[in-house]
Amino acid sequence: MWRDSFRLQIFCLLMAVLAVVVLVHNFFQVEHLDDYTVSGSNWITESNDQTSLSQTTKSTRKPYCGYEQQTLSKRERAEQESLLAALQWPKPPDDKIAFLQSTDPVHSDFVIVKPSKFFEVGDQLEVVVRVRDFQGKPKQYGGDYLQARIHSPLLKAGAIGRIVDCHNGLYKVFFTLLWPGEVEVSVTLVHPSEAVQVLLRLREERPDRVYFKSSFKSGRYSETTECNVCLPGDLPVCNFTDLYSGEPWFCYKPRKLSCASRISHAKGGYQKGLLTHEESLFFQSGVNIKMPILSSGPDSVIVKPKAFTDSSNMDRAEDPTVFPSGYYYEDLWRPRTHWIYHFNKSDDISKCLQGKVIHLFGDSTMRQWFEYLTATVPDLVEFNLGSPKNVGPFMSVDLKHNILLKFRCHGPPIRFTTVFTSELRYIANELNGIVGGRNTVIAITIWSHFSTFPVEVYIRRLRNIRRAVIQLLDRSPKTLIVIRTANVQELGPEVSLFNSDWYSLQLDSVMRKMFSGIAVHFVDAWEMSLAHYLPHNLHPKEVIVRNQIDTFLSYVCPLQI
Repeated sequence: MWRDSFRLQIFCLLMAVLAVVVLVHNFFQVEHLDDYTVSGSNWITESNDQTSLSQTTKSTRKPYCGYEQQTLSKRERAEQESLLAALQWPKPPDDKIAFLQSTDPVHSDFVIVKPSKFFEVGDQLEVVVRVRDFQGKPKQYGGDYLQARIHSPLLKAGAIGRIVDCHNGLYKVFFTLLWPGEVEVSVTLVHPSEAVQVLLRLREERPDRVYFKSSFKSGRYSETTECNVCLPGDLPVCNFTDLYSGEPWFCYKPRKLSCASRISHAKGGYQKGLLTHEESLFFQSGVNIKMPILSSGPDSVIVKPKAFTDSSNMDRAEDPTVFPSGYYYEDLWRPRTHWIYHFNKSDDISKCLQGKVIHLFGDSTMRQWFEYLTATVPDLVEFNLGSPKNVGPFMSVDLKHNILLKFRCHGPPIRFTTVFTSELRYIANELNGIVGGRNTVIAITIWSHFSTFPVEVYIRRLRNIRRAVIQLLDRSPKTLIVIRTANVQELGPEVSLFNSDWYSLQLDSVMRKMFSGIAVHFVDAWEMSLAHYLPHNLHPKEVIVRNQIDTFLSYVCPLQI
């Protein structure tokens, strides 16, 4: 018996010594790992790693696609189905269309219906577009994405047209003639129908084609992993779903650090090799991306002033669905849905914003508003918050006129350079923290960074923002809320796969429908960028931004007639 006891004591002693050796060895490893940074996302860890009390630090081995795991009410589901149905786009008769049978803008043309007709301001102008393939054969189906506008270069005037797809290779374009003089017609093929189907496939099948990353750090040791709404594979992930709005966001779990050690978010990059060779032929600069379609006859008409009527009356239609919503004349935007005042003097802007707190939420196109106002108003001085350049948050103060101007980017997905996690805020949550009132002005834009995801992701985000907007207006009805729409931009073969105007058009359509009937105002950046003569740009030039600001300020300080 005593021998067994002795052996047991010896065994326990040896195990204790072994444990000490292992502990010392591990301590030595950790001590020397502090000077290294581990990057990558293909790390697999045991499921019994440290777990935080917060849901945002929970790890799991299940793959995630947050937009597919929503719990919708009957009303929400019906709305989502209605929104998605409204986005349906005509498809080619065959999934495999050869490049030579796709739309060729050179062989296509347009004609003005009755170009010699006597036109007056306020009349409708009809144009028929006939598309053909690269062999010159008329196409028998629709689905091409076109943009069209009328313009008078000498007057610096322009407006967009409404395009109707006849589903047989013909398109009708309707313009409202809004100013007198010679008015020219321009039609552009943005994408052939075959390219649109590729964009649709990418949106549904490759939501990861823009990827993001987060840094995790503890002491001098850090790791970087990939993040997204959808993370493929069966690796453990950190669940950073927002606790208040339920907005999903996930990162692959670091190898050695806990999820709670996340310190920053950033754009990772763009996936390559998304297209087959045949598909890439549908995306060629100078061939079939934003190429003009020329007229086979006259491309302009002469418009006479409207007889015996003050034409300015037609500029103020009460119906918010009026189309177009406005037009340029002498480089100034003239909305047709409300009166506008052009703030040509900085003092006028100061007087308008005096005593106001202005919150700007969104992406870099909203940051342009912050930069314009800060640069234009002399007494509005930016307060250095130590924020990363072009990222924010930013704040400007005018002590003389008691103006506070703030900008904050929206929450992920956002393709900015490094954003500290402490500054990652969702618009809905920010709105819930605003008291509101007659001196509170809020401007929101959110669209560009959602173009690579299925539309359900965008609908969910807007649903949360809309709920917060309604609650804010309910508790503070005199709060002014303005929404800046999407805008068109320059496109090339690569940009088209991530930020095509077609993606933006679809998101913009969803946003307008979801906020219709709510006491918010719109700055129609879409029409303001498409109707202008300057080349398309994701960040419109100052003349366009100035007109956007004039429209915005005209809501803040309505013109008394």
